[in-house]
Amino acid sequence: MTDKPSLSKPIHLGQSSALPAHPQDAVLDYVPNPRPGKPYLVRFTAPEFTSLCPVTGQPDFAHIVIDYAPGETIVESKSLKLFLGSFRNHAAFHEDCTVGIGERLFAEMRPIWLRIGGYWYPRGGIPIDVFWQSDEPPAGLWLPPQDVPGYRGRG
Repeated sequence: MTDKPSLSKPIHLGQSSALPAHPQDAVLDYVPNPRPGKPYLVRFTAPEFTSLCPVTGQPDFAHIVIDYAPGETIVESKSLKLFLGSFRNHAAFHEDCTVGIGERLFAEMRPIWLRIGGYWYPRGGIPIDVFWQSDEPPAGLWLPPQDVPGYRGRG
């Protein structure tokens, strides 16, 4: 890993890009932060995230919320969508998917702060919610709640 995130020309933006077969094959693009030095929050929400159970091969569904305070770069949204979509045929436990997404974004983008909430629908009758954050949020950062209700079943 280099000291700074790669700021080469985005390879996905404005181009036709195929869904990567595996998360490790996905290339995330980063562009310069348009407001460096100003603390602000960026939120991405993926309400239809899917992966596969590593034991049964059955599909798993989650509502993923990613919040981060940018450093020198921001993640380009199309590349993030392709990265998240690459989990569709990836077999991993909920914890591995959620924390792995957060750790990769934090390691590559190097934001000031990042958190991810994975609100997973029931597997075996039990919903599993997974949360990870890089550290304490910066002082003064407006941090709205993720507002994803816990699983309630029908009704």
